[in-house]
Amino acid sequence: MPTPSAGTQRLVRQAARALGRHGLAHAYGHCSARLDRNHFLVCAARPMGLIAAGEDGSVVSVTGPLPESVLGEVRIHQKLYARRPEVGGVVRCMPPKAMALGTMRRTPRPLHGFGSYFAPGAPLWDDPQLLRDDAAAAALVEAMGRAPAIVMRGNGVVTAAETLERAVVLAWYLEDAARVELDVLQAGIEPAVLSAGEAATRATFQGGIVERMWAYLTAADSE
Repeated sequence: MPTPSAGTQRLVRQAARALGRHGLAHAYGHCSARLDRNHFLVCAARPMGLIAAGEDGSVVSVTGPLPESVLGEVRIHQKLYARRPEVGGVVRCMPPKAMALGTMRRTPRPLHGFGSYFAPGAPLWDDPQLLRDDAAAAALVEAMGRAPAIVMRGNGVVTAAETLERAVVLAWYLEDAARVELDVLQAGIEPAVLSAGEAATRATFQGGIVERMWAYLTAADSE
């Protein structure tokens, strides 16, 4: 097993605490960063917002059984890293607005800038059960395809990106897109959905987009 650098351990802790601090996760959820083609580092198996400075995560193989020290749904991370070599970070969290929308069997439409990153809309995993076996985790990853996120009916979301920082930012964007969707539904007025061209142009990562949001999300971090 590779030994993660101190910087990677710190990154995973900061990501975990940011998700907890900003209401994207409570007692449940986890995040990880790829170490190499065959291994990744997942945060400590406890509420992400409570992970302490210096509390290291666990190294997990992309294939094979999970170590006893990690949670059962970390197999979602395994299947994502195995299927999508471009993915460098994964977040499994429970954002409340996206959770509420998912219970309606809906996912956010691209109605504003943050929603454009998921155009034409994040796929829905229409099963509220926990994913604690390899077959279910593989099926979810298959349903997710190349999308940056998937909404799980009554069971939170998964985001995946080239870096863990970007995966965390996408989790925040998805929750904000769900907030806007719920506000529009409550208003009862048909919104202007971004066209494919509008969404493609708006969904940029240029100009420090990720860096600025990451700085905001981690501003109060203990490390």
